[in-house]
Amino acid sequence: MKSVVVNILFLFSLLSTGCTQNTQNTTKKMEFKKLTPEEEQVIVYKGTEAPFTGKYDNFNGKGVYVCKRCGNPLYRSEDKFDAKCGWPSFDDEIPGAIKRVPDADGMRTEIECAKCGAHLGHVFKGEGFTPKNTRHCVNSISLDFIASAQPVTKSVALKTDTAIFAGGCFWGVDYYMKKIKGVKSVTAGYTGGHKDHPTYEEVCSGKTGHYEAVEVVFDPLQTNYETIARMFFEIHDPTEWNHQGPDWGEQYRSAVFYRNEDQRLITEKLINLLKEKGFKVVTEVKKASTFWKAEDYHQDYYDHKGTLPYCHGYVKRF
Repeated sequence: MKSVVVNILFLFSLLSTGCTQNTQNTTKKMEFKKLTPEEEQVIVYKGTEAPFTGKYDNFNGKGVYVCKRCGNPLYRSEDKFDAKCGWPSFDDEIPGAIKRVPDADGMRTEIECAKCGAHLGHVFKGEGFTPKNTRHCVNSISLDFIASAQPVTKSVALKTDTAIFAGGCFWGVDYYMKKIKGVKSVTAGYTGGHKDHPTYEEVCSGKTGHYEAVEVVFDPLQTNYETIARMFFEIHDPTEWNHQGPDWGEQYRSAVFYRNEDQRLITEKLINLLKEKGFKVVTEVKKASTFWKAEDYHQDYYDHKGTLPYCHGYVKRF
């Protein structure tokens, strides 16, 4: 049913300048953490917390400091030092994480989160505290901290991981996966079949062997594979073989495409937990193969349409 509707809409978009998909703003709205009035005063209105009062001033935990508002990794604990100034101090940043702007006072340099623009503090050079001769003076209230048992290199701080799931119409799976904190991107596509560069119409024909799937890229410092896999099993019905809701077809099969042995073991553990609870899970566990990105009009579908998924919904199963 879905394929017929989409084909009609797609053809209509080619003939009409009034197509909703063509006229709506496709820029995704960034989701921010809700701030307290005290946090807002510093992060939004560029205030400064009192010296020696912040939770990270006299703090030596190992891990990564992230933006309080959007979760963007900013600083490693290895780059923190005690400047005895009353605020957390760092002599280096995670590459690309910080934006420098002239301060309103015309003398200092303000630092912001490069991702969301949150006010962090100021950066100073030439003070001689460390060999790098740089001090990022940051408000604790602008930060959150993610602990790590091992030293965090800059490459690890920037590292992402990927998971691939098929659970019916990829529109709905995409919609819910993007709601997980730490997920950086979700791409709708096709995998598991034998046709290179498949089109949507070819996949819907049932002759390619492909599944409608999503590729989820996430930050392992903010979430993990098991959290995302649990969400997958709770936003579609893993007891249905080749359909979800009103959508029927081979492309709607339920499957997890694992990229390494850890993902396979975690997936099988979750399936066994569901079976112990009485669910007759039919989800396949398959080794990941080439993932083919779907056509542009399938990406962020419900964001553009402004409606909710019609064949997916969250159901707590664990």
